[in-house]
Amino acid sequence: MLRRLYDWTMSLAGRKSAEVWLAVIAFIESSVFLVPADVLFVPMGIARPERAWRYALVATVFSVLGGIAGWFLGHFAYTQIAVPILDFYGKLDTFEALRNSTSPDWVLLLLVTSGLAHLPPIKVVTILSGAVGVNLWLFIASAIVARGARFYLIAFLLRRYGEPIRHFIEKRLGALFAAVAGVVIVGATAYHFLF
Repeated sequence: MLRRLYDWTMSLAGRKSAEVWLAVIAFIESSVFLVPADVLFVPMGIARPERAWRYALVATVFSVLGGIAGWFLGHFAYTQIAVPILDFYGKLDTFEALRNSTSPDWVLLLLVTSGLAHLPPIKVVTILSGAVGVNLWLFIASAIVARGARFYLIAFLLRRYGEPIRHFIEKRLGALFAAVAGVVIVGATAYHFLF
């Protein structure tokens, strides 16, 4: 099923309505969808590198708006809507463990790491942010920074290197972001225990 969903998302890149689909997928990725917006953003940026910055803006804005929707799900409709969504994706146990063991400050850290590297998945963290009561304005600012950094870095790479960078983005950029996220988490953990 996941492969079919991935292939369908990739097929949207060639349509005239691709930019609208990018907005839709960036929005729902941040609250309920399984496939990241990068899957659509990268082929669009390769096909039209002169629009890469515009695509990054669309992806960032709608990803943040989707994150706000996830925050509202977690804050106001956790039992009615969020629990069935998380259960459907098999993330409910992970979510409950995070919810019961983290503070709003740690959730903000997770928002940055998930925004950059999908660690943990962004939809889990946006819903978690609302469920544990992270300040909405701080949440929005963190989401803008994390998601914007990811999408604008991809846009920069696409503008600068075009098609040859595709393999790096698809295969190695996630690992690079994961390494950065890991350093951030280790640094924050060390700071927390030392001070």
